[in-house]
Amino acid sequence: MPGEDESLIDIDLTRRAAGGDREAFGALVTRHQASVFRLARLLTRTPGDAEDILQEAFLSAWTGLHRFRGEASVRTWLLTITRNAALSQRSRTAREPIDPTPIEDLADLGVRAGWGGPTPEDLAIATEQRDHLAAAFAGLNAVDREILTLRDLEELSGEDTAALLGLSRPAMKSRLHRARMTLAALVREEGTHATLRP
Repeated sequence: MPGEDESLIDIDLTRRAAGGDREAFGALVTRHQASVFRLARLLTRTPGDAEDILQEAFLSAWTGLHRFRGEASVRTWLLTITRNAALSQRSRTAREPIDPTPIEDLADLGVRAGWGGPTPEDLAIATEQRDHLAAAFAGLNAVDREILTLRDLEELSGEDTAALLGLSRPAMKSRLHRARMTLAALVREEGTHATLRP
């Protein structure tokens, strides 16, 4: 989670960018484009769609800098813009449900979970566990994937996650708990099925 110094840097860059400083806005883009793309990718069907949302989100942020009030972090504000852009795109196109997050987007979660090790055996086990996690994550519904991405991958605070999703803090905590329990159950099922395979 970004620290206080990081938030102060973001606020300073945002203030400067709102005054027309394009370099300051470029620095904001550099600092947050990975997070914005991850969320856009989660909420869209293809990497190309996610790229479109990334550009749309930063364009909206650039034109809306004067509306940033600092009630949430700059990162949360950008992710909110991204989510709104993706949801607007989905409603415009009225396509099938979104695709699951690609396996490569789950690498950070696997690392933070302590997977991997120095030996080939440990690496093989870690790869199998990552595959189980990826398959389980893909089996979640879009609502569960979204809250886990925001809270556990992007490490937004509980308050920011609740605000971004338009939920009360207790409702966000309940949804997050359910999503984590569902993911844990799916991981266990995936692991059990793997051991039964020839």
